Amino acid sequence: MKATWNNQTIAESDDIVTVEGNAYFPAASLRQDVLKPSALTSVCPWKGTAHYYSLEVGGKTNADAVWYYPEPKDAAANIKDRVAFWKGVTVS
Repeated sequence: MKATWNNQTIAESDDIVTVEGNAYFPAASLRQDVLKPSALTSVCPWKGTAHYYSLEVGGKTNADAVWYYPEPKDAAANIKDRVAFWKGVTVS
């Protein structure tokens, strides 16, 4: 699978875990050069606290478009060290 935004590949991997309809890519498959830290967090009752990155590609910013769970709860252990996308990032 491949994640793209602004005509650029952001991540690509055959090792995908799908949770609640979201494809979680291995963090190692994510292009580090397009990531900018974000202060945003959110809480899922069964996965834990999500943290976010913004994307910067081709002079454009997609705020908080990547999320991950640095310390997921036990029920979501399968998404540790993985990232997922939203806000216009195409996963195909």
